Amino acid sequence: MSSAGGKGARTGFLATLLLLLALAVFFYLSFRTVVVSGHSMEPTYHAGDRLLASKAYWLIGAIKRKDIVVLRDPVDSKGYIIKRVLALAGEVVDYENLGSDWKLSQGDYTVPTGEIYVIGDNRAVSEDSRKFGSVPVSSVIGKIVYIAPGNAGMSVLIFVCGFLMIGLLWFSVKLLAKK
Repeated sequence: MSSAGGKGARTGFLATLLLLLALAVFFYLSFRTVVVSGHSMEPTYHAGDRLLASKAYWLIGAIKRKDIVVLRDPVDSKGYIIKRVLALAGEVVDYENLGSDWKLSQGDYTVPTGEIYVIGDNRAVSEDSRKFGSVPVSSVIGKIVYIAPGNAGMSVLIFVCGFLMIGLLWFSVKLLAKK
């Protein structure tokens, strides 16, 4: 192997490693796994389901009505909650979806600027905006982009990602061997 060919192969291998590192950092910063606890999102999600949330809105789209989001718990700042977006800033919330403390005489409830109104799918047991009001968009940890029921689903996702990374490394080594 000539010295120019060896140098090019090493450069290609290093470029692949840097690409893998960049992808790993991107996924680490843009995605987060969360585990469902409780029954407030049944029948959509059940306790123990693993979800993948992302705050890379340029990639997955902005938060909109009916999206499911993970946000910091307004009651327990150390925890998080998973809820469905019912209304966005500037939108009026239907009276039936307001908390029992909201009186009809108060008129319409409009979600304040920079906030969203969230509600659980299992409304009978959900503690949501009906209890604590609308929440700041800044408290959103991410929007759900992938559902992996139980531990098996997340294991499959990790296996597939690992397999792809190994495949890229193998391909890089093969390129090195040809040069």
